Amino acid sequence: MSEKLQLLNEYSEWMGKVREFAEQDEAYWDCPISAGKWTVRDVVYHIMRWDEYFYEEAIAKISSGTSLTVKHLDYDQFNDEARRYAKTLSTEALVDQTIIARERLVRAIEALSETAYNQQYTDGDGHPFEVEQFMRDFIWHDKHHLAQLNGVLQSGSSAIQT
Repeated sequence: MSEKLQLLNEYSEWMGKVREFAEQDEAYWDCPISAGKWTVRDVVYHIMRWDEYFYEEAIAKISSGTSLTVKHLDYDQFNDEARRYAKTLSTEALVDQTIIARERLVRAIEALSETAYNQQYTDGDGHPFEVEQFMRDFIWHDKHHLAQLNGVLQSGSSAIQT
């Protein structure tokens, strides 16, 4: 198995986990990952928004042969906006949108030629951008948040009722 395919498989695992979380009741989705922290809903939408951002500003641009517009953002503002919007979605809509966003990103990366996949690009801030490194960084990001979400799940009903 090629390294690209292995990374794509790992990067795709998020979709399966979101499907598993979809089987939980609403209380799970509204439970904070720890006292005073984001809820499960907030975390899932946070990841979805980053998927949409990187698709639109980087991967779609690479696919179409245009300049990347991905830039360093004010992460706190980006994440706060995502959290506010997440509260307006039903859990079903959040799950559907999350899976669609990741699937679109995975399919676009999968469709890149080896040359396009391996090329170093320049982002909107003038910094290097590599698809492989992007996936490695966000696989780590997914795992970081999955540990939190699984912790809520494993803590069971006592944490969910808090």
